[in-house]
Amino acid sequence: MNSRGIHVFTSESVTEGHPDKVCDQISDAVLDEVLKDDLQRGQAGRGRVACESFITVGLVVVGGEITTDGWVDVQELVRSVVRDIGYTDAKYGFNHSTCGILNAIGRQSGDIAQGVDTGGAGDQGLMVGYACDQTPELMPMPIVLAHGLTRRLAEVRRSGLLPYLGPDGKSQVTIEYREGRPYRIDTVVISSQHTEDILDATGDRITEAARQEIIEKVGRAVLPGELLDLGKPTVFHVNPTGKFVIGGPQSDTGMTGRKIIVDTYGGWAPHGGGAFSGKDPTKVDRSATYMARHVAKNIVGAGLANEALVQLAYAIGVADPVSVMVDTFGTGVIPDERLTGVIREVFPLTPRGIIEELDLLKPIYRGTASYGHFGRSGDEFRWESLHHVADLKAAAARG
Repeated sequence: MNSRGIHVFTSESVTEGHPDKVCDQISDAVLDEVLKDDLQRGQAGRGRVACESFITVGLVVVGGEITTDGWVDVQELVRSVVRDIGYTDAKYGFNHSTCGILNAIGRQSGDIAQGVDTGGAGDQGLMVGYACDQTPELMPMPIVLAHGLTRRLAEVRRSGLLPYLGPDGKSQVTIEYREGRPYRIDTVVISSQHTEDILDATGDRITEAARQEIIEKVGRAVLPGELLDLGKPTVFHVNPTGKFVIGGPQSDTGMTGRKIIVDTYGGWAPHGGGAFSGKDPTKVDRSATYMARHVAKNIVGAGLANEALVQLAYAIGVADPVSVMVDTFGTGVIPDERLTGVIREVFPLTPRGIIEELDLLKPIYRGTASYGHFGRSGDEFRWESLHHVADLKAAAARG
């Protein structure tokens, strides 16, 4: 999105304790268990997983289609995920040890398997990847900062720095742009579940002291100081309804795949439509979106454009993409048409090629299910690597 003049843009993030994110983590934990079992049996890539979860007051439902030679203890796995997130006490409205768990998992359709097992895509669809030079992560700044705030909420809760915080929470960051570049942080929203300890005498609002503590130890501890209070004060909204005692599954149902914009670019770039969590890498909803991000990031990392949007599209059961498109919004050093050819030359774009290139048969997925799938560090986020920069430069130079 290449825009000039002065405008603002907002992105949001949610913590690992948000009901939708609890479900994403459960679904990806199931996937990891299947992949782990496959590796132990020397059958990497054999399992097929399309797992979705639902959570509400006192209940988790796990469903979907899974084909595996192993066995997953869904009951114990769900309880361990919920425990690790922090729902270990009734004061947070949900308890890992007492919640009900319903297993409604079936097997993958044979009609799908006959196209996928031969190397074809696990579904039709379009997948989008994006990168830009706004941040060191080559991501849009609003979503990077929003994720930073929610990660910080989890850190200060787990460390005991702010012991009154609960697992559920959200953030939102509004950036003012001038001539297409981030200029200042205009507005910040931090909403976090908390105990009653920090309510004022009315019982309807948190105390001003707690509000300021959250601003200082979460907001200002994460956000770049040079972009705060620039020209006019940055506005901080902390639990703007007044209080957030009732949170998590007690206050809102959750489902796998309902935070796809949080998972990607915070609304700055288009989304292909498919969710990621709970899907094995034969599902191009996930793997091809990772590859599209990998392609876009390497293009920007190679200096071939300041921003790049890459779209891939597939037909179920067919290996090669039906289309490849790149848009550099007028920032490319070579024409987009030529760059499309370079992409096809440098990157493997079949499902099998993507899986091998990005090493996607390892149990790495639960860690992707919170705080975004892109702009992350760590060996498991191979799609974030820039190891094709030299190849892209060489291919582009050949004309």
